[in-house]
Amino acid sequence: MPHCACAAALAAALACSPADRPAAAPADPAPAAAAAPADSLVLRLQNGATVWYTLARDARAADGTPCVERGLEIRRGGTRVAVPLLYTRDIPTAADDSTLEARLYLHCAPGDRYRVNSRTGRPTPVR
Repeated sequence: MPHCACAAALAAALACSPADRPAAAPADPAPAAAAAPADSLVLRLQNGATVWYTLARDARAADGTPCVERGLEIRRGGTRVAVPLLYTRDIPTAADDSTLEARLYLHCAPGDRYRVNSRTGRPTPVR
Protein backbone atom coordinates (compact mmCIF):
# COMPACT_ATOMS: atom_id res chain seq x y z
CA MET A 1 0.00 0.00 0.00
CA PRO A 2 2.77 2.49 0.66
CA HIS A 3 3.68 2.31 -3.05
CA CYS A 4 0.09 3.16 -3.98
CA ALA A 5 0.11 6.24 -1.72
CA CYS A 6 3.36 7.46 -3.21
CA ALA A 7 2.16 6.81 -6.73
CA ALA A 8 -1.11 8.67 -6.03
CA ALA A 9 0.77 11.68 -4.61
CA LEU A 10 3.12 11.73 -7.58
CA ALA A 11 0.21 11.51 -10.03
CA ALA A 12 -1.58 14.38 -8.25
CA ALA A 13 1.55 16.55 -8.36
CA LEU A 14 2.09 15.86 -12.05
CA ALA A 15 -1.55 16.49 -12.84
CA CYS A 16 -1.27 20.12 -11.72
CA SER A 17 -0.46 22.29 -14.70
CA PRO A 18 1.76 25.38 -14.30
CA ALA A 19 -1.42 27.47 -14.50
CA ASP A 20 -2.79 25.66 -11.44
CA ARG A 21 0.29 26.40 -9.33
CA PRO A 22 0.53 29.68 -7.45
CA ALA A 23 2.83 32.17 -9.12
CA ALA A 24 6.10 32.86 -7.40
CA ALA A 25 6.40 36.35 -5.97
CA PRO A 26 8.29 38.54 -8.43
CA ALA A 27 11.75 39.60 -7.39
CA ASP A 28 12.22 43.27 -6.65
CA PRO A 29 12.63 44.89 -10.05
CA ALA A 30 15.87 46.71 -10.62
CA PRO A 31 15.38 50.44 -10.40
CA ALA A 32 14.80 51.89 -13.85
CA ALA A 33 17.66 53.97 -15.11
CA ALA A 34 16.79 57.64 -15.02
CA ALA A 35 16.02 58.91 -18.46
CA ALA A 36 18.44 61.51 -19.75
CA PRO A 37 16.88 64.97 -19.91
CA ALA A 38 15.78 66.08 -23.35
CA ASP A 39 17.83 68.59 -25.29
CA SER A 40 16.71 72.09 -24.27
CA LEU A 41 17.11 75.38 -26.10
CA VAL A 42 18.67 77.90 -23.69
CA LEU A 43 19.91 80.81 -25.81
CA ARG A 44 19.60 82.39 -29.27
CA LEU A 45 22.53 84.45 -30.50
CA GLN A 46 22.36 87.44 -32.88
CA ASN A 47 24.26 85.49 -35.57
CA GLY A 48 21.47 82.90 -35.79
CA ALA A 49 23.18 80.23 -33.69
CA THR A 50 21.25 78.53 -30.91
CA VAL A 51 22.69 77.10 -27.70
CA TRP A 52 21.27 73.90 -26.27
CA TYR A 53 21.67 71.85 -23.13
CA THR A 54 22.47 68.37 -24.44
CA LEU A 55 24.55 66.04 -22.30
CA ALA A 56 23.74 65.61 -18.62
CA ARG A 57 25.66 64.22 -15.70
CA ASP A 58 24.53 63.54 -12.16
CA ALA A 59 26.71 65.16 -9.54
CA ARG A 60 26.79 65.56 -5.76
CA ALA A 61 27.79 68.57 -3.71
CA ALA A 62 30.23 68.22 -0.80
CA ASP A 63 27.25 67.94 1.58
CA GLY A 64 25.73 65.11 -0.49
CA THR A 65 23.04 67.19 -2.20
CA PRO A 66 22.45 65.87 -5.75
CA CYS A 67 22.31 68.03 -8.86
CA VAL A 68 22.43 67.68 -12.64
CA GLU A 69 25.10 69.47 -14.64
CA ARG A 70 24.45 69.99 -18.37
CA GLY A 71 26.73 70.09 -21.39
CA LEU A 72 26.30 72.69 -24.12
CA GLU A 73 25.98 72.39 -27.89
CA ILE A 74 25.85 75.20 -30.44
CA ARG A 75 23.63 74.67 -33.46
CA ARG A 76 23.44 76.60 -36.71
CA GLY A 77 21.45 75.13 -39.57
CA GLY A 78 22.48 71.47 -39.79
CA THR A 79 25.78 72.06 -37.96
CA ARG A 80 26.21 71.00 -34.34
CA VAL A 81 29.28 71.95 -32.32
CA ALA A 82 29.70 70.50 -28.83
CA VAL A 83 31.37 72.70 -26.23
CA PRO A 84 34.05 70.41 -24.79
CA LEU A 85 34.37 69.78 -21.06
CA LEU A 86 32.08 72.61 -19.97
CA TYR A 87 29.22 71.39 -17.80
CA THR A 88 27.05 74.07 -16.26
CA ARG A 89 23.94 74.62 -14.18
CA ASP A 90 23.51 78.29 -15.18
CA ILE A 91 21.82 79.57 -18.30
CA PRO A 92 24.54 80.90 -20.62
CA THR A 93 24.40 84.54 -21.68
CA ALA A 94 25.29 86.28 -24.94
CA ALA A 95 28.59 88.17 -24.66
CA ASP A 96 28.24 89.53 -28.21
CA ASP A 97 26.72 88.39 -31.51
CA SER A 98 29.04 85.35 -31.85
CA THR A 99 30.21 84.62 -28.30
CA LEU A 100 28.44 83.25 -25.27
CA GLU A 101 29.47 83.13 -21.65
CA ALA A 102 28.90 80.20 -19.30
CA ARG A 103 30.05 79.18 -15.83
CA LEU A 104 31.75 75.82 -15.31
CA TYR A 105 30.29 73.62 -12.55
CA LEU A 106 31.97 70.71 -10.82
CA HIS A 107 30.33 68.70 -8.03
CA CYS A 108 27.39 71.16 -8.07
CA ALA A 109 29.69 74.09 -7.22
CA PRO A 110 30.17 77.08 -9.53
CA GLY A 111 33.64 77.62 -10.92
CA ASP A 112 35.27 79.90 -13.47
CA ARG A 113 33.37 81.69 -16.22
CA TYR A 114 34.21 80.92 -19.84
CA ARG A 115 33.60 82.69 -23.12
CA VAL A 116 32.70 80.29 -25.91
CA ASN A 117 33.13 81.01 -29.61
CA SER A 118 29.85 80.07 -31.29
CA ARG A 119 31.58 78.95 -34.49
CA THR A 120 34.23 76.67 -32.97
CA GLY A 121 32.75 75.82 -29.56
CA ARG A 122 36.10 76.58 -27.97
CA PRO A 123 35.83 77.81 -24.36
CA THR A 124 38.31 80.39 -23.07
CA PRO A 125 38.52 81.41 -19.40
CA VAL A 126 37.30 84.92 -18.59
CA ARG A 127 40.15 86.83 -16.95
